Amino acid sequence: MKTFLNSGINHNLIGFSIILIMIALIVGVAGCGDNSPHSQNLEIRDWYDLDAIRDNLRGNHFLMNNLDSTTTGYAELVSPTANEGKGWRPIGTWSLSAFTGSFDGQGHEICELFINRPDESAVGIFGVIEAGVVIENIGVVLGNVTGYEDVGSLVGYNRGTVKNSYACGNVTGDLNVGSLVGVNDGTVSNSYSSGSGAVGRDGVGGLLGKNQGTLSNSYTSGTVNGNDFVGGLVGRNEGTVSKCYSTGNVTGDEYIGGLVGQNLYGVVSNSFWDTQTSGQATSDGGTGKTTAEMMGMATFSGATWDIVAVVNSGTRNTEYVWNILDDETYPFLSWQPI
Repeated sequence: MKTFLNSGINHNLIGFSIILIMIALIVGVAGCGDNSPHSQNLEIRDWYDLDAIRDNLRGNHFLMNNLDSTTTGYAELVSPTANEGKGWRPIGTWSLSAFTGSFDGQGHEICELFINRPDESAVGIFGVIEAGVVIENIGVVLGNVTGYEDVGSLVGYNRGTVKNSYACGNVTGDLNVGSLVGVNDGTVSNSYSSGSGAVGRDGVGGLLGKNQGTLSNSYTSGTVNGNDFVGGLVGRNEGTVSKCYSTGNVTGDEYIGGLVGQNLYGVVSNSFWDTQTSGQATSDGGTGKTTAEMMGMATFSGATWDIVAVVNSGTRNTEYVWNILDDETYPFLSWQPI
């Protein structure tokens, strides 16, 4: 009888042990399938916080104030002496992990960004962002960004969504160079660039170097210079461009356009460029207009833009995507800073 009881207890213990082992194996397998950085919310107040995004690529990040050269961490992470003279290290890479979380600038600016990586691809504050990612409400101003391929001040290679954002600074590269985004393979909307603009060799645009996705309700006014496939808005377009415009000066050698340098199987609709300020009479997509026409409400309302005339430059009517001072200004986005 004693032996029987001990035997039963041993069998029970063995069975319980097997169950524990199975649970451990299941948990272990599940864990092996998720090696990416953890997901959480992060408030960003200095450059160290911004840099910490790379340790939390799936998190939701919120910029709480402007970042500039006086903000803690600039010398160590962003300045011309940081990282052996390379400056800021892009967040999200092809070789390691792309950014898969979200970033909301909450209307703040990232200022005096310095990147000097002429031999690297996917260069910007964010290097590579995946589908489902949203980056929004952020300005990148007074920046100097240099890369080799897929270069933009905000994002090098975008597979997600960039919206309500802007850039004002210098962006230089070789292939697929844009002031805001190098390559768009997702969505860019309600955004703009101004200032010095983009310089490169092949595929250079005032907003996007190359568009393979969707670009809408955006504009550029900065200068653009390159060799081939150079456009005031987009260097090479293989996607969709709608309700956009460009006014900046554009120079290059081949496939040069006031709005789009080369449109390869893409679609460009209800979009315009200024033939006078751009120095370009032609574009591979879009409609050329004089400066006076580009400042006329009729040009854009006639192209079904969501636009309304306002009485002065300090007024915003946010019920519309676009505002304009009729016969006085180019259209501007109703959310953008005054």
